[in-house]
Amino acid sequence: METRYLPDPVRYKQLETPELRANFLAEKLFAPGLIKLIYTDVDRAIVGGAVPTKVPLKLEAGKELASDYFAQRREIGIINIGDAGVIKVDGTGYSLSCCDFLYIGKGAKEIEFASQDGTKPSSYYILSYPAHTEYPTTLATLSDMEPVKLGSMEESNKRTIYKAIHPKGIKSCQLVMGMTILEQGCVWNTMSAHTHERRTEIYMYFDVPGDSVVFHFMGAPEETRHIVVRDKQAVLSPSWSIHSGAGTKSYKFVWGMGGENQEFGDMDHINMDNIM
Repeated sequence: METRYLPDPVRYKQLETPELRANFLAEKLFAPGLIKLIYTDVDRAIVGGAVPTKVPLKLEAGKELASDYFAQRREIGIINIGDAGVIKVDGTGYSLSCCDFLYIGKGAKEIEFASQDGTKPSSYYILSYPAHTEYPTTLATLSDMEPVKLGSMEESNKRTIYKAIHPKGIKSCQLVMGMTILEQGCVWNTMSAHTHERRTEIYMYFDVPGDSVVFHFMGAPEETRHIVVRDKQAVLSPSWSIHSGAGTKSYKFVWGMGGENQEFGDMDHINMDNIM
């Protein structure tokens, strides 16, 4: 497990491109046969990827958590962005097709990731935050989630949002998580931009075509920078940073938040005149 201490808004202004990427971008989350995790000091979030091949992968706590097992004091949100697979939680198996979500509540002791066919592996994206309340492990397939249509072709941001873990869906302590799919020909995921003074937000981009990139805009509204993001990479956004992106082609992304509250609409909107 890698540990990261993110720069504050003052130090952020001094970073050159390699330093910006090294601090805020998770470039290599998915590797065959491995679980890769990043632990950040911002809201104590953990982001990672698991790609089981022929052998299942067990989620361990690691010394960073100082706990007997990973979910002893944590909750976990997972989406499968690969081929079909099974996640076992304390002996119970949950089958996940592509774009299905699984919530694992605080107190789950044994968590194991497997692919239905090791030659066509699943790719599990993992997002975890500390939890003080237990909620049951719950599966949400793509068909279980009510699609919300937003944007327009004129603004190049026509998209569908799927909320998986939220107060009116899968119950959790503080984790909020879902997915956005952009329509063909649309590239903007969020603009005008916003911040969340009361929580972290993490974007993980996927189904980004091999000849395409996403320009993810971040930073304080008056001091924006961009990070070039490729397929299956994530950007860590502290509360003071905007998070908005435009791709050279359409793509999908998973959004996840944790912090002071779970209100999806708790955003500090930025007027376009104030973005520099």
